[in-house]
Amino acid sequence: MDAPINNVTDLRLEIARLKGLETEQGYAIGQRFKSPGAIFSTFFSLFSGTTPGDGKSAGFWEQDFVGIISRFLLPFTLNKTLFRNSNFLIKAIVGLVSQKASHFITEDSVMGLWDKVKSLFDKDGKHEHAEHKGVPPLSETY
Repeated sequence: MDAPINNVTDLRLEIARLKGLETEQGYAIGQRFKSPGAIFSTFFSLFSGTTPGDGKSAGFWEQDFVGIISRFLLPFTLNKTLFRNSNFLIKAIVGLVSQKASHFITEDSVMGLWDKVKSLFDKDGKHEHAEHKGVPPLSETY
């Protein structure tokens, strides 16, 4: 809104200006979806690896396979388990926050966590952890 509206004439001029702007923008949107190639280029521009102002990659496909799956699986799992009886607003906030948190879930972090859990159940892993803590292994204590 550029100029203040003081009377009916100003209001009518502003309405005419906005209708002209609506027609112009409608034509521009129509051109973007005119052909199948334009539709695909518009769709792929949403998921491209263009960088926003902060220099980080904004592409959806820039994550590895585990990160992409976690973007859908993490909010679904949280909303079906911990936030089962919550209202719509809480579930929406959980969805947004968990999608942002999914950027930290990578294949490397999952494999590192898996190796740590696996070493807890590994017999050789228990001896190595005991030696590092200054506690003798089980075979030497008896």
